[in-house]
Amino acid sequence: MRAQDIMTSPAVTVTRDVPSRAAAALMAAHGFTSLPVLEDDRLVGIVTEADLIRIRYTDGEAGDTPVGEVMTTPVFGMDALAPVTLVARVMLADRVRCVPIVDGSRVLGVVTRRDLVRAFARADRSIEDDVRERLDAYGGHEAWTVRVDDGVVTIHASVADENAVKVATALAEAVPGVVDVRVPDDRKGT
Repeated sequence: MRAQDIMTSPAVTVTRDVPSRAAAALMAAHGFTSLPVLEDDRLVGIVTEADLIRIRYTDGEAGDTPVGEVMTTPVFGMDALAPVTLVARVMLADRVRCVPIVDGSRVLGVVTRRDLVRAFARADRSIEDDVRERLDAYGGHEAWTVRVDDGVVTIHASVADENAVKVATALAEAVPGVVDVRVPDDRKGT
């Protein structure tokens, strides 16, 4: 599973000149804990709940303080093809709740802790149904058997084509909630 498979997209963003009260209202309206800050469509920072709480209740700043004066910077983004396990490790290690997903400096979406929990919470049966649907569309119902156990997908393939197995693996990995994909070599005599 990749960042693009679970990210919230499009991302709700703000520019440096947006008043902090307006950013707080956007967060509250959308249920977000942070917003990427853009300048000329480039990621330049992130404004978090903690940033807004600090300036309002600790520093006593007014609600018209621009986001650019309170945002967290520098900020990093991750590629859309980054494995979700890597995104989660970075979020935990750096103690962040939101990671912008970028193509260069263009924000494609965000992965939040909520996105990670939502993928984690998917039932095995739901994951299995999604994997089967993708594999059936690719190679026909008889070509694959699928079992999911705690997010780990095991695919038994009746085809011996190595490229087909690679495609099936990639299709399964893209399903939200998939932790790992295993395709045992079921071919006899090899």
